[in-house]
Amino acid sequence: MPAKPAPIKKSPAKKAASKAPEPAPEPEPAPVEAAPAEAPVEVAPADVPAEAAPTAGGEEAPAAPAEEAPAAEAAPAEATPVEEPPKAPTPPPPAVPTSAPLSLSIDDVNESSLTIKWRTPETIGDSGLDGYTIEYRKEGTTDWVVANEELTPANRYCIKNLTTGDLLHARVVAVNAGGRSEPAILAEPVPIREIVDRPKIRMPRILRTRYVKQVGEQINLVLPFIGKPNPVVCWLKDGQPLDTKRANVRNSDRDSILFIRSSQREDSGVYEMTVKVDSFEDKATITLQIVELPGPPATVKLVDTWGFNAALEWTPPTDNGNTEITGYTIQKADKKTGEWFTVLEHYHRLNATISDLIMGNSYNFRAFAENKVGVSESATVTKEVAHIPKTGIVYTPPEYKEHDFSEAPKFTTTLSDRAATVGYTTKLLCSVRGFPKPKIEWLKNQMVIGDDPKFRQISNQGVCSLEIRKPCSFDGGVYTCRAKNAQGEATVSCKLEVKQVVVPEVDREKGK
Repeated sequence: MPAKPAPIKKSPAKKAASKAPEPAPEPEPAPVEAAPAEAPVEVAPADVPAEAAPTAGGEEAPAAPAEEAPAAEAAPAEATPVEEPPKAPTPPPPAVPTSAPLSLSIDDVNESSLTIKWRTPETIGDSGLDGYTIEYRKEGTTDWVVANEELTPANRYCIKNLTTGDLLHARVVAVNAGGRSEPAILAEPVPIREIVDRPKIRMPRILRTRYVKQVGEQINLVLPFIGKPNPVVCWLKDGQPLDTKRANVRNSDRDSILFIRSSQREDSGVYEMTVKVDSFEDKATITLQIVELPGPPATVKLVDTWGFNAALEWTPPTDNGNTEITGYTIQKADKKTGEWFTVLEHYHRLNATISDLIMGNSYNFRAFAENKVGVSESATVTKEVAHIPKTGIVYTPPEYKEHDFSEAPKFTTTLSDRAATVGYTTKLLCSVRGFPKPKIEWLKNQMVIGDDPKFRQISNQGVCSLEIRKPCSFDGGVYTCRAKNAQGEATVSCKLEVKQVVVPEVDREKGK
């Protein structure tokens, strides 16, 4: 009897498939038909033992091991569609180096060190900035020496332990995850030596603002400076070298003089003076403005006339004299006389209304432009003439109601009680007002005095007086002043006492 074949060991995946419950049938294409190349396998009925199944040659095939039976059941599990493996994540873009550092310049230098400074690169990128590498080389060599062992995050670095007298080139490289950036290199080699005095320009106060001169004036600007060794002086106008035909420069070891014999408007501009000692420099800027009188306004137009008024408009001059226009002067002229009179001066607007024109006359107008130099030499005259028509006017004088000045007499100053001495003339005074002029009467003890020569009555400008000539003791009493007119009357009274002079007895005896 032939030997039984060795049992086939199923993989863990197949075992798991055999133990797993059969899935419920789904309406999907049969996976078995996916491989037509294999010969069809006849499956024996379930009640026929495996050993009885005939082979292709008519012989009985050896019985399959009992463990192979579950393999047929595992076949459907192997036919399930295979899932695609997950895609690998997209790798990030490679890091990019930064741009070159900006504005590399010298901060300090002495006999054994060089200090440089710079600004952060304009473009850094997503990977950030790790730091800077500082490198230098001597003049005449090609090998760059790294000055800092580790990257420095600062924007300033001092290269130390240098040899006096060397001519040194320096550069700075920015480093990040993308590598090294383009280097920022000093424009000129730096001599390693001690600078006694750095160059410095002492700008005069008058030149710190815009320097204004009129056309034809002489310009002589002196700019002192310091520096040791002697600085090299350079002048530029609007970024270009000076025109020696227009301006001259004289330099000494302490100052520089800019001289223009007769200034013109084309001499206006920005002048820049630079003093340089080795790699150190200082700059000063002077703004020079050459001005002159402006031209007249471009146009002057008569817009409208009404009543005694005329409306004007004008436009700024085409030539402002190289400075701003500060105002306008407006004049008028009567066609009859032709004489010009100023009606507006230092006027800032571009339109105006001229009033108080004379009826029946015609007027021309002209305008001058003004700037800080003065008034334009010529003026622009209106083409149109303003006619002020003559209209008939009937004058009706106003009617005034006559005022009634009638007033009853009223004493403004009353009489005061008096005491008089026998034989000495005395006077009583009071004042009264009223319209018409009141009639004045004096009374003594309610009796009218009349024309008694002993009394003198005077009335002048409302002042009333009663003079009593050498009164005796009988002239005492109550005196009354009465004022009467058509509006009424008023009175005022006072008491007069006449005293006798008492002579002592001693004096009487002496008199005897």
